[in-house]
Amino acid sequence: MINMDFSKTVVIDTSAMDWVTSPAPGVWRKPLARAEAERGHATSIVRYEAGASFRRHDHPLGEEILVLDGVFSDESGDYGAGTYFRNPEGFRHAPFSKEGCVILVKLHQFQSDDHAHVSIETHKSDWQYHDSGFRTLELHRHRDEIVMLVDWPAGGKNAFHNHPGGEELYVLSGELGDENYSYPAGTWARHPHMSGHAPYANVDTLLWLKLGHLPK
Repeated sequence: MINMDFSKTVVIDTSAMDWVTSPAPGVWRKPLARAEAERGHATSIVRYEAGASFRRHDHPLGEEILVLDGVFSDESGDYGAGTYFRNPEGFRHAPFSKEGCVILVKLHQFQSDDHAHVSIETHKSDWQYHDSGFRTLELHRHRDEIVMLVDWPAGGKNAFHNHPGGEELYVLSGELGDENYSYPAGTWARHPHMSGHAPYANVDTLLWLKLGHLPK
């Protein structure tokens, strides 16, 4: 198992990690949290070489993906960088990438009654602007779980706050900071239920953020 103690904070600079092989030739990954070798709960950065593919498979308790670079494809279409999608339990596909791609992928983590199929091209979506200068784009909401992109302007900061149900983030560009850590681009972090911090950004920063989904 890897980073499966949800009572602890985990901060990983994924750019410093080595790629490891997967069962599919030409598909590499950086495991961030994993219950078992090839099944169950998993959060990873995955890279497809040009022309690489994965055999057809399903996703017990769902699959959640954010395309970071390149074009990820399956029988349902092609998904470029910035696309966010959720494939619920029962969905089957054989993913591939003609030109290569890098994705953030989360497996086996849907709530049992969350059956929504979601596909959002974030670059073409309408963001919500806030008086503080932040922009947010909500990607999914189910019960207490919220997934969004947050665009922080340089100098942006939040007051100290707690996270009921925890917080998980991936920094897409720029650099986030708080009292304890810096989170440069490529950093994945998971903060447990009722953890707290006062984050800030000294440079323009874009991050993927998930709230409220961790064990209480």
